[in-house]
Amino acid sequence: MITFGTDGWRAVIAEDFTFDNVRACAQGVVEYLREVQQTRKPVVIGYDTRFASEDFAAATAEVIAANGIKVYLSSNAVPTPVLSYAIVAYKAAGGVVITASHNPGRWNGFKYKDSSGASAPGDIVEKIQHHANHALSASTIKRIDIETGKKDGLIEFFDPFPAYRDHIAGLIDYKALSRCKLNVVHDAMFGAGIGYFRELFQGGKIDLVELHGERNPAFPGLQPEPIAKNLQELSTLVKKSKADVGIANDGDSDRIGIVDENGVFLNPHQVFALLSLYLLDVRKERGPIVKSLCSTTMIYRLGKLYDVPVYETKVGFKYVAPVMVDKDAMIGGEESGGYGFKGNVPERDGILAGLFFLDLMVKTGKTPSQLVAYLFSKVGEHYYDRIDHHLSGNEGKTLLGRLGPVDVLAGMKVKKLDTQDGFRYMLEDDSWLLLRFSGTEPLVRIYAESDSMQKVNDLLSAGRKLIGV
Repeated sequence: MITFGTDGWRAVIAEDFTFDNVRACAQGVVEYLREVQQTRKPVVIGYDTRFASEDFAAATAEVIAANGIKVYLSSNAVPTPVLSYAIVAYKAAGGVVITASHNPGRWNGFKYKDSSGASAPGDIVEKIQHHANHALSASTIKRIDIETGKKDGLIEFFDPFPAYRDHIAGLIDYKALSRCKLNVVHDAMFGAGIGYFRELFQGGKIDLVELHGERNPAFPGLQPEPIAKNLQELSTLVKKSKADVGIANDGDSDRIGIVDENGVFLNPHQVFALLSLYLLDVRKERGPIVKSLCSTTMIYRLGKLYDVPVYETKVGFKYVAPVMVDKDAMIGGEESGGYGFKGNVPERDGILAGLFFLDLMVKTGKTPSQLVAYLFSKVGEHYYDRIDHHLSGNEGKTLLGRLGPVDVLAGMKVKKLDTQDGFRYMLEDDSWLLLRFSGTEPLVRIYAESDSMQKVNDLLSAGRKLIGV
């Protein structure tokens, strides 16, 4: 069975992520588009830098084109946010990105984006999943080769970057930003964002050093997820080169990580709050903020301070995006380092987030560490950490059975238990602990946020005890 998770279908290459299964997913997309009578519009397809991603993308194109639907197939590896905007620019029915985002190199994935460029909501994904499994079992998958598709005008190679570059020029003056004197280290993490910041800042005064800026599907020495443990080399290089900031993007560049001028990693909660503060304090924008339930409570404090509403969703940007659209939100974010912005497609964009963060530094004249101090002066000190426990066999079901209401955690009274997406324990001092099973990987995540790092560590230990690991 092909089973879609939080953001698409992901599997280990050559085990479950095979050409047969990818073609079945492509046929599933076709059957869904037939169901909603959208086969006259094109489908846009892109891919990342993983092993054989371009071949899996081509296989997807062959199936969709064989069913009479026009395909625009990216000629190069492309960041997910760039491909997402291409869906809008080309007035496509939807799009497919072959990527496993931040997963290790032996994984790949199949993401489907709807006509808005956002991750498809659950009802659409369920239909594609159903059609894909039926096509696989019934052997109803059509296919033509790329050359035939090109000859028949059903497959066209294209470069999605120029349209994206022109689009974001309306959201931020990146040419003016490039004329500012900054020393920036960009860790592309061997991913699809290789060269993008360099291209945007070409001819400017920004001194940009690119780390892991070549394709290597093995992602040697790191997992392409921009979190502290994977960014030690970036931290070292920022300190050694006396850079102003380090920016990292994950494998498909829809997420971002920030390292300050001292080589210290800014956690995603700090970055989310700072980007919100940038819109509110620097750009003087006003509008709702959307957060996932495992995102920082600093967002609520900013909402109160600037008199803007805050809405909370389940974990996953496919839940954040619809609320952003419905509430006309100025920003939406999640704990994994993905942030979306008003005026852009309702999807995470690690490139635009990086540009906004640099603009925040320039406009305020503050270093990243000074920005964190400025943020804390407004909302109070907040600290956070996360533990990932990998699961084997039926361990998940066993751990799930151990969870339930408790009165006290780490010596603090529990005032509320929220079970809408995992088990989130809200404590009397506004600290929180969340235990949640990942929708994309076989692991349970334990999250905690509090006003001191000691409390965070105590809560994480309490979380481990709850599930007996």
